[in-house]
Amino acid sequence: MNNRMRELREAQGWSQGELAERLEVSRQTVNALETGKYDPSLPLAFRIARLFGESIESLFIPED
Repeated sequence: MNNRMRELREAQGWSQGELAERLEVSRQTVNALETGKYDPSLPLAFRIARLFGESIESLFIPED
């Protein structure tokens, strides 16, 4: 699954570590999410969407 996390994180001026703290996950989890190696659980996807003020659908783009 593709996502816009890196784009939105960088727009805020946050490091992966800062985003991880805000989401209460590890920096490695943020890296895996941004590189598409890990798909978030539904509760985590909602936390990410809420943090960036976006809908889940605008953050995560399923691969065809």
